[in-house]
Amino acid sequence: MSAVAVSDAPARAVAAGGVVSLLRLEGAAVLAAAVAAYVFVGGSWLLFALLLLAPDLAMIAYRFGPVAGAAAYNAAHTYLAPAALGAAGLALGAAGLALGAPAMQALALIWVAHIGLDRALGYGLKHATGFGDTHLGRIGRRG
Repeated sequence: MSAVAVSDAPARAVAAGGVVSLLRLEGAAVLAAAVAAYVFVGGSWLLFALLLLAPDLAMIAYRFGPVAGAAAYNAAHTYLAPAALGAAGLALGAAGLALGAPAMQALALIWVAHIGLDRALGYGLKHATGFGDTHLGRIGRRG
């Protein structure tokens, strides 16, 4: 009979091995596609440079603890909000209803590029146990 270690720590879903490599390659592909689309829509490179890291401002929420920090960080680092923003920009632009539609599309593409870059670098969605615990594995100092 073998002994099984039991931990009080909550289980965290973490990708491992080749799955992490695939997710990182997927992030790189998303980054490349977002940049290509940004070129296609003729977005400002100054705006791109200024806003590329803006989603990381969500890390400020970690001042209120790891649960609030993870929730804010994850909200800013999933494709849901930029997809909605981009779709709204496309719909409004197609209907001729909004002068800001191209700006909405550009912002959405910058946001998607940021998320793709993060994933390509191995930064995943955060678990509430701490900033370094991500769905792509542990980041930062080990120990």
